[in-house]
Amino acid sequence: MELIATCAFGLEKLVYQELKKLNLWIVKTEDGRVTFNGEPDDIARANIWLRCAERVHVKLAEFPAKTFDELFDRVTALDWPAMLPRGASFPVLCTTSKSALHHEPSIQSIAKKAIVKNLQKHYNIDQIPEKGPEYSILIRLHNNICTVSIDTSGESLHKRGYRPQSGPAPIKETLAAALVLLSDWTPERTLLDPFCGSGTILMEAAMIGLNIAPGLTRKFAFESWPEWTPEKIEALRAGASAQRKDLPIHIYGYDIDPNAVKITQANSTLAGLEKVLHFAITDFHILNFEKMKDCTIITNPPYGERLSEQSEVEKTCRDLGVSFAKTANCSLFLITAFADFEKAFGRKAAKNRKLFNGKLKCYLYQYPAV
Repeated sequence: MELIATCAFGLEKLVYQELKKLNLWIVKTEDGRVTFNGEPDDIARANIWLRCAERVHVKLAEFPAKTFDELFDRVTALDWPAMLPRGASFPVLCTTSKSALHHEPSIQSIAKKAIVKNLQKHYNIDQIPEKGPEYSILIRLHNNICTVSIDTSGESLHKRGYRPQSGPAPIKETLAAALVLLSDWTPERTLLDPFCGSGTILMEAAMIGLNIAPGLTRKFAFESWPEWTPEKIEALRAGASAQRKDLPIHIYGYDIDPNAVKITQANSTLAGLEKVLHFAITDFHILNFEKMKDCTIITNPPYGERLSEQSEVEKTCRDLGVSFAKTANCSLFLITAFADFEKAFGRKAAKNRKLFNGKLKCYLYQYPAV
């Protein structure tokens, strides 16, 4: 079968690399999605192991659709009884871009009616009960090409389950994992975050360093489907759990906000990482950067959205630039939406990469160790 891993713009290459690491055959990479081939067990493997993807879909069909009649006929013609068990609930969602069909509520309604008509004819009944397991169907229209798929994940994959609490403006787990994978950090190097907030970057790093599957403890939509028994799912989880490594890693987080540090400590305990991660309530100004040697700094400093906060943000970036210059053989990977970061920091990045934290455009500034 063909499967689709969706992701935020800018993370496609990382998802591609993760799928290759799972020994899965890539069909194509597009903006915000990677299509790959897999067996049924690979639905579970992808959901359990992908760190940077948002969802995993089963691709059902792809066809051109420029009119509602064309959409209705093509969706009606699909073999829905083979894809939906009798009694399944099937909410229909849609996205559309650069297409003649652009009114999402109408697209959803037409697609839903088409599926219902197909099932009514197949079972020779007037009412289609939807009291069984959920098969969420996505209709995606892009450049007048319609892709029909079923979501296997349920809640977005960034919801690992270890962060019931978070501080203000938290970074998504998927993006935090991406920052770590884009950095030069390895378990042999010390990692620190001077603006750790709720600790998401550091927890994702610990999970990467120890090879802990990000979806190990959460539930997925496919688990309610009749072809998946609890025993089969548990066996796959046990196989993933057995791949955890036992390594000495050194990860430190600092934040000036006592509540943020408290939340971080609670979340690290929930994730089973309290012995690996070390946090302290500290203003980054009093950290001894002169003693920092051979470490990687990955951080998401505050970058206030109001004009009244801009001078404070600029000062933080300037002070961080002065402090980082005192380190020895340390690297810095910093994500921010502050447009004048390099100017305030006082040094041009070796590389910068456009990423999105939700809908907020940011840049990852990369300063390798020298």
